[in-house]
Amino acid sequence: MASMERNRGMPRGDYEGDKFRLHIVTWNVATADPRDDMSSLLRLDSAEDADLYIIGLQEVYSGPLRFMSDVVLDDPWSSVLMTALAPRQYVKVCSIRMQGLLLLLFSKLEHLPFIRDIQTTYTRTGIFGYWGNKGGVSIRLSLYGHMLCFLNCHLAAHMKHANERVVEFEHILNSQNFKCEKAGKILDHRLVFWFGDLNFRIQDHGLHFVRTCISNENYNLLWKKDQLIMMKEKEKLLQEFEEGPLDFQPTYKFDVNTDTYDSRLYRTWFAFTSKKRKPAWTDRILWRLQPKARHADEQNKHGDAPDAHNVKPPEEAEEYPLEIRQDLYTSNMEYSTSDHKPVTGIFTLKLKKMYATPLVHLQAEGEWSADIDAMLLYSPLQPFPTSTWDWIGLYKVGFTSVSDYITYTWVKDDEVFIDEDAIKVYVSKEEIPVRGGECLLGYYCHTLQCIIGISEPFRVHESKVAIEEGLLHEKINILDQIVAAENIHD
Repeated sequence: MASMERNRGMPRGDYEGDKFRLHIVTWNVATADPRDDMSSLLRLDSAEDADLYIIGLQEVYSGPLRFMSDVVLDDPWSSVLMTALAPRQYVKVCSIRMQGLLLLLFSKLEHLPFIRDIQTTYTRTGIFGYWGNKGGVSIRLSLYGHMLCFLNCHLAAHMKHANERVVEFEHILNSQNFKCEKAGKILDHRLVFWFGDLNFRIQDHGLHFVRTCISNENYNLLWKKDQLIMMKEKEKLLQEFEEGPLDFQPTYKFDVNTDTYDSRLYRTWFAFTSKKRKPAWTDRILWRLQPKARHADEQNKHGDAPDAHNVKPPEEAEEYPLEIRQDLYTSNMEYSTSDHKPVTGIFTLKLKKMYATPLVHLQAEGEWSADIDAMLLYSPLQPFPTSTWDWIGLYKVGFTSVSDYITYTWVKDDEVFIDEDAIKVYVSKEEIPVRGGECLLGYYCHTLQCIIGISEPFRVHESKVAIEEGLLHEKINILDQIVAAENIHD
């Protein structure tokens, strides 16, 4: 198909822009727990590091007891991914979960102060629109001033519901709202990624023909009967979304713990049947770069009515361009714990930054240890919306997420000195880890829901008092754990 075979290289921009590598994964995990080693899924041995990881999961186990524990603690998938990425200086920026739908965003530490205006939301489309087993979860943000939105969906199943899947997608787009003047809806964002178990099937072709095409790697013979490609031919909304060639075998449905397509017997009302599920590309990654606004006279000339998502002033897009190229679109066949295979899309973004300076500069003052109260300095470098709920966290180098702080101090409550250049904030010695270690500071802005400044790493020294009193490292560990537990409860 021509639409699947066209060149998707990045346009030749006539501007100097920074490049960012996005690694997106979608996987219906069918309630399975994660493997301990996720390095191949994350391509950790790649010569090029990702700047952002976006992981969309469907059918994460959500039994009542597990779901309640996941509310208090990190779910197993988040924990395994954070364990793999934190040593490489990636931080979990945020996540959103709706029953079995989970969306996670990780960033290189260096980009953290430039990911702002983070918001999340969800839409249920399950039973009567109230049950969360189907629907969409999204994360929207500003990356160096460019507005991006990531939407993870699990749409209606079965061959006959192709139209219903499109209706659900439109409902998700229309129902999700953000508190953002420039991008109140998903399609208002400069760049949207839509992925998940979209459940579109291969229509008309018989099971034998489909499996023969897969065995011979003649995937292009199946494209014309792929429901999503077919729906794009008649649905204007879908035509705005691009997708790379499906040059990998369909990712559904496999016998669990094998690379064998469905061979099970299924129970019917009266007996068992050998009817098998036809393979399909249910797991997909698409993207939409916001169309440039046309001038009003051009719209009138074509007799077009104004489009609410296509009337943005072009000045910002022209001054700060954004381009996208897909570098990889493939399945990960080695993962067999589910009846779906994970799908990976790797993208290069080329953009001109709207800002390159953090909102706040932070630094530790003097030596830090648990033997003496400490001070930190912060300097606003640009205006930003301050709040009494702003806080500064003390983090160990290699921390896993924004909430993985050792301790924190309320900025407004603990300010002790203000001059023209910097603001000094008090930190009690009782909050400082006794064992010390390599640490850094992060300023969390409550209004923007993100960290807006990070200090350089600095050394927190071991407590001399603890050493003189002969406290063992095991006991010191316990003291640190008690302090951390008190901070959580506070």
